[in-house]
Amino acid sequence: MLLKVGDLARRTGLTVRTLHHYDEIGLLTPSGRSEAGYRLYSQADVQRLHGIQTMRQMGLALSDIGTLLAGDGVAPERIIGQQIRALDQQIAQASELRARLTMLRDGLMAGAEPNMGNWLEALALMTTYGKYFSSAELKQIFTNWSLIEADWLVVKDLVRDAMDRQLPPDAPEVQALAYRWMALMLHWMGGDLDLLERWGHMFRTEPSTQGRNHAPPGEMIEYVEAAIKLRMALLEKYLTRDDLRALGHVPHTHWAALEADVQQLLALRLPSHHPDAITAALRWNALFDQLTGQRPGLRQKLLAASANEPLLQAGSPLSAPVRAYLHAALACAAPAAAHAPRPELPSKEF
Repeated sequence: MLLKVGDLARRTGLTVRTLHHYDEIGLLTPSGRSEAGYRLYSQADVQRLHGIQTMRQMGLALSDIGTLLAGDGVAPERIIGQQIRALDQQIAQASELRARLTMLRDGLMAGAEPNMGNWLEALALMTTYGKYFSSAELKQIFTNWSLIEADWLVVKDLVRDAMDRQLPPDAPEVQALAYRWMALMLHWMGGDLDLLERWGHMFRTEPSTQGRNHAPPGEMIEYVEAAIKLRMALLEKYLTRDDLRALGHVPHTHWAALEADVQQLLALRLPSHHPDAITAALRWNALFDQLTGQRPGLRQKLLAASANEPLLQAGSPLSAPVRAYLHAALACAAPAAAHAPRPELPSKEF
């Protein structure tokens, strides 16, 4: 029994136009024609069409289906493998989109119901962020923001004050702020220098990200980066980019706590050989080991940079009196500690 094109369309749920298209591209040619010229399909044609529909449901392109049905020597597993890879890519893209939508929902729905303007602004920002970061990286960045938010607002206000007073980038006060800025940024990024560089690149090239919420405006970014570049130029005289990436992350709060504790020892006028002083010196040494990963060569490079470049000492979280006291206390420690290199550059947040 031969079926007319309309009958076949009704049985299969396809349109007549689709069946005509299959005929035109040679994918499903009817076995015969009526005297009036209408297409007539045999049982074999119907079976072929069922095969075409099955492969279409698998996501195969019509050209690939035609190749498989023609038996042109193309291995079916190769075409199926291509489709599997395409599906894997679609799944990855869908997973990425789902993760970003989840972050968007969690962020915007925390607290008051956001208005449409907030939704549209957040969607635009997520699109921009997605050009530079994966959803996993964005989740890390957004989650870590609470670690630095309070300190960040203070530093940003201090930078604005320095800008208003027109202090140059090489001024000690500005260098101290540049150090604190980098310390907070690296702490925010979990010590990942590459992630920080991409974040900075995004802010430089995407004006829409500047000045939103707590983000610095473009002119502030330029001001701080000018100060940071001075520090980086000096450091790169001693350290390679691989050295910089190899440096560990020591939170600024650890250095600040050590500074406060030693200031108390100084206020009490405890001598450098006092057990509390030696304990503080060993803490200092341990933090520096954490910074350098206990790499003697890297430690020596940092020491040389600090000793030869006064600008790098500006902004150190440890004041000069504290460093001098710790040097003396370290010399009074056990022989192994006494002969250890004495740290002067406290962290990679320059």
